[in-house]
Amino acid sequence: MYQALYRKYRPQNFDDVVGQEHITETLKQEIASGRVGHAYLFTGSRGTGKTTCSKIIAKAVNCPNQHDGNPCGVCDVCKGIDDGSVLDVTEIDAASNNGVDNIRQLREEANFTPAVAKYRVYIIDETHMLSVGAFNALLKIMEEPPEHVIFILATTEVHKIPATILSRCQRFDFRRISPQVIAERVKYVCSQEQIEIDEDAAQLIARLAEGGMRDALSLLDVCRSNARGGDDEPEHITLSHVRTSAGLAVSDSLFTIADAVLKQDIPAILKEIDAMYANSIDFEKMCVQLISHYRGLMMAKALKSPADFVPGLAQDTEALTEQASRYSMAQILYSLTVLQDTLSRMNKTSQTRTELEMAVIKLTNPSLDRSVDAILARLSRLENQLKNGVIPVAAAPAKQKEAVQTVSAPKVAAESPAAAAPVETAPPSKKEVEAFPEWPKVLQALLHSNTALHGALVNTAAYRYRDIVLIDCDDPFFLEMIRTNEYAKKSIHQALIDGSGRDWRIGPFKKDQYQTAKKDDPMEDILNKAQDLGVDISIEN
Repeated sequence: MYQALYRKYRPQNFDDVVGQEHITETLKQEIASGRVGHAYLFTGSRGTGKTTCSKIIAKAVNCPNQHDGNPCGVCDVCKGIDDGSVLDVTEIDAASNNGVDNIRQLREEANFTPAVAKYRVYIIDETHMLSVGAFNALLKIMEEPPEHVIFILATTEVHKIPATILSRCQRFDFRRISPQVIAERVKYVCSQEQIEIDEDAAQLIARLAEGGMRDALSLLDVCRSNARGGDDEPEHITLSHVRTSAGLAVSDSLFTIADAVLKQDIPAILKEIDAMYANSIDFEKMCVQLISHYRGLMMAKALKSPADFVPGLAQDTEALTEQASRYSMAQILYSLTVLQDTLSRMNKTSQTRTELEMAVIKLTNPSLDRSVDAILARLSRLENQLKNGVIPVAAAPAKQKEAVQTVSAPKVAAESPAAAAPVETAPPSKKEVEAFPEWPKVLQALLHSNTALHGALVNTAAYRYRDIVLIDCDDPFFLEMIRTNEYAKKSIHQALIDGSGRDWRIGPFKKDQYQTAKKDDPMEDILNKAQDLGVDISIEN
């Protein structure tokens, strides 16, 4: 019967374990010196060596011929532990044996001395799956364990282990194995199995393993099946075999989609997705790859040397750096947010292709965002456009034609900041404007709703021209906010309603287009009337 590669090449001693030297060296010294703990806790992501090290400990503490903390691997005890014939070493799956009765049975067995080995070793895998009652039962025997018992707890979710259990264990955190180490191990296994493998194929396997050696060797098994040649042809694994086995899109597709997003070329994106569908690409995996690609763009944008943070082929890293130069960080972060939301929805539907198509179309046009805040902002922008006359008017009275402002249809569709900004009608000659007496009340209302904007408008004046309030403020901060910030515009409109009792169109006061109306001085009227009546009036300073 064929034996899977991850089982066939499972390390048999601490020296064979790769990527966890900080743990294996400590365990070797403990066992060699005879200072063996009664309870160990191994935590880390999948495929990093937790169960493997647990079995090596079980052999090492019971091996009569152990050398420098390593088991010999050839004695009856070592062979018996490997094939499961030595019953003094028990491996328990806590996912299916998580009840209090299972732990009570363990406690009863633990009191008996070992039959063959020196220690009874209990390896409890996925310990976090134990029930509360089971943890309490386990705690009792871990407080005062028999001298011949060793507990080894393995878990991927250490935060679910009670603190009372943690405090009684020696804890070892298994790190994710680096892609370079995994790639070297993959090439070693291939050399032992008489398999030819390209360097870029080994690197991609290591990258897809995400730090787990078992995942890498399992993927290598699948690639080996796809690469199997004829009777006289050697097995040769290429980059294409790895991509096909893992159900991945080619790297060029990711760059093509990212380029099309920048160009807002929706047909090109949909064509690429259709080609993936024809090749039976898993769209959920495709979404994960796009997230990884945009993460690479983020790293390339934020760092001068992203190679250490973006594991992959050198040519891919160079291409990421070039593409990132054409993206803004805001675009990258928005893309990551959309794709992360899409991935979470893919888990709840079978229409993964539709979800991915919706996501990439949304990336090309952020205004299509379906969130409530985005819809309200777009409605507010549309209302401002209608108030400011940015929609072409088909017919208007002759007297009003000079005041009608028309904007071409393409600018409205683009929803550019300039089109969305409040504007005022600008006649060719200067128009007289009147003072806006309610402006102090408007500023007072603005103080409570938008402090930053109020600070920019302190000591400013405002004028009224027809149904427009013109704000005399040269502060660049205000001018920028009034052009691009929807919240600022909404705050001013609400303050105008609170201060004057009605809403107005707003815009900046431009001295080259408007002039203040000259009003007669009331005192001069009184003096003129007094002179007409013959009344002698003298003004003393």
